[in-house]
Amino acid sequence: MSPLDIALIVLAVLVLLTLYMAVTIVPQGYNYTVERFGRYTRTLSPGLSLVTPYIERIGSRMNMMEQVLDIPSQEVITRDNATVMVDAVAFYQVLNASAAAYEVAGLENAILNLTMTNIRSVMGNMDLDELLSNRDVINDKLLRVVDEATSPWGVKMTRVEIKDISPPTDLVEAMGRQMKAERLKRAEILESEGRKQSAVLEAEGRKQAEVLQAQGRRDAAFLDAEARERSAEAEAKATELVSDAVARGDVAALNYFVAQKYTEAVTNIGSAPNSKLVLMPLEASSLIGSLGGIGQLAREVFGDTPVTPPSEAPAPSSQPPRFRVPRSGRKQDEA
Repeated sequence: MSPLDIALIVLAVLVLLTLYMAVTIVPQGYNYTVERFGRYTRTLSPGLSLVTPYIERIGSRMNMMEQVLDIPSQEVITRDNATVMVDAVAFYQVLNASAAAYEVAGLENAILNLTMTNIRSVMGNMDLDELLSNRDVINDKLLRVVDEATSPWGVKMTRVEIKDISPPTDLVEAMGRQMKAERLKRAEILESEGRKQSAVLEAEGRKQAEVLQAQGRRDAAFLDAEARERSAEAEAKATELVSDAVARGDVAALNYFVAQKYTEAVTNIGSAPNSKLVLMPLEASSLIGSLGGIGQLAREVFGDTPVTPPSEAPAPSSQPPRFRVPRSGRKQDEA
């Protein structure tokens, strides 16, 4: 092989190597930085790009997709001196490839240490109870603080999440006892409230019942008084009519009035439930005279016969007969 052939082969290899160095293919989701003699000049976006061989070179290949950074477990001392183990995870995305490549050395390590430091700072200013019940608040604070710190690096922190908070075993047992005591306290309070409400409702019921009974007694008393008033008015009216009739010389009404009262008195005496032996004087002649007056008054009312004064009733005997009604198992001599 002649020297010319060797030179041509070397030249062809150099040309091919130059073309290979000039053509750069950037995959989707990445950005490449270009350096000329070690100085940053531009950023290559995804696709086919050309660089000047031997003068320019690819500096950093930056992943522009959202990435996940696992935060290792660490101990955190809360404001009330409780020690807990905390696990977290962070999500970030590079927005400026040149800033992420040249503003910080070791981007992932910087984000990792920054996040861990802020976790201790944020969670150390909170009590244990607040720490366990306000994870959303902790996540928001961490995200705001870490995103502000990484903004000059061309990085956007999308999420910072607390995965797990693990208190010591003895502290967990103490919290369990505290929760049990709190629930027992609430149960006793609810039972007391229930008994109180029941007593109040029962008292209100008794009060309303007594009020209704008092109103009923009052209404009944009013009705009884009204009935007695009406009865008295009727009695007075009847007495007035009888008095007027007697004043006119008509004694039939008086006989009717006396006979009615006499009959009612005899009926009441005979219907008494506690009377086994009843002794009463019965003046037959007076009763017959009263009945005659009743008949005369009826004839006067219905107009069957003209009104004539009834004959005087025969005088009662000086010794009226008495009737004896024997009691069960006993005998009574005549008086």
